[in-house]
Amino acid sequence: MRIIIIGAGIGGLAAAISLHEAGLRDVVVYERSARIRGLGVGINLLPHALRELTELGVADAITPLGVAPSTLAYFTRHGQAIWSEPRGVAAGYRWPQLSVHRGRLQLALRDLAAARLAEPLRLGHRLTAVRTNPDGTETAVFATDAGDVEATADVIIGADGIHSAVRAQRHPDEGAPPWSGLTLWRGVTRIPSFLDGRTMIMAGDGEQKFVAYPLSAPDAEGRMLVNFIAEKRVGGTADADWNRAVDAAPIAALFDGWRFDWLDVPAAIAASEEILEYPMVDRDPLAQWTVGRTTLLGDAAHAMYPNGSNGGSQAILDARTLAFHLATAPGIDEGLARYEDARRPAMTALLAGTRATGPERVMLLAAERAPHGFDDIDAVVPRAERERIAADYKSAAGFLPETLNERASLSVPA
Repeated sequence: MRIIIIGAGIGGLAAAISLHEAGLRDVVVYERSARIRGLGVGINLLPHALRELTELGVADAITPLGVAPSTLAYFTRHGQAIWSEPRGVAAGYRWPQLSVHRGRLQLALRDLAAARLAEPLRLGHRLTAVRTNPDGTETAVFATDAGDVEATADVIIGADGIHSAVRAQRHPDEGAPPWSGLTLWRGVTRIPSFLDGRTMIMAGDGEQKFVAYPLSAPDAEGRMLVNFIAEKRVGGTADADWNRAVDAAPIAALFDGWRFDWLDVPAAIAASEEILEYPMVDRDPLAQWTVGRTTLLGDAAHAMYPNGSNGGSQAILDARTLAFHLATAPGIDEGLARYEDARRPAMTALLAGTRATGPERVMLLAAERAPHGFDDIDAVVPRAERERIAADYKSAAGFLPETLNERASLSVPA
């Protein structure tokens, strides 16, 4: 079975490794960039993703790149604690959670894929067309510096992100991703360690929010590398330049007054060497991912808001699920159908959950019910309600500890 993957991001590279380990060795990855530079900021790999990376045999190469958070904690914009919960192994999972720089993760997956695949990654190939042939195969057309190139395969996987060229080919009338009205500023900063040095924090409400989590252990001076996301509802349009570098000072000024006993938010923003601005957008769910023998994976299939820190993890789950079903189904079409049945309904529900703010709903409720602060969080958002919100999101995302720990493996027996 010849398989073409479009896109060498987290999902595409995870798919390449997953297919190889499932015994499908005739795989080629095409990437539009001339060089994989490992760009981006931090992402979180949740325990369900770490399980898949462990079973792929690549976790040992990736775990040293990041930090395993001990706790996830939510606060008001005044720094008052709303809810906290253990993460990873401390929460009863058999696998940790990992906070890691996206670029370092991508480069590690690139090297792992290059070491395992029979053919090298094809860089500098921009997809311009996909067509289904009379014999059921699929042909991809690429623009390169040397001219147009065609490649034919039994399956084409579109793993080329929220602005997927594969998705645009199959759904040409869809248009641009819808904008939430929120703008995000993301960066990496080196600041004094906060809380226990391993806690991921979210502070704010539906109008303004600050997220931060460590990407390194504290150094000898007690400082650590931290990824942050500053978010605010501001005027603008969804067609703003993605990954546009902006000056830190105006963004820090938006958070003036967000100085807690344990974290100085404006100082953290001001210390960032680079801040990237982009609108918070997602994609409406599709009625089908697979057309012919071309299918979608990761953000190309189900781009969602970052609420819940789940995008990269779900792309890895897509990759493993697709590889499993292509390797074990009696035919290609059945394998693609089983993949979509397993993943699309679940991702449609999860996308709806992220639009409803996912587990961050506890912050919205606290702000709505006690906008000026509170003396007792239990009187504002009872503990049972907070527990239910957290559990409902884990259930929708597929990582309740008991469910994940007991689920059958997606590894294909040798």
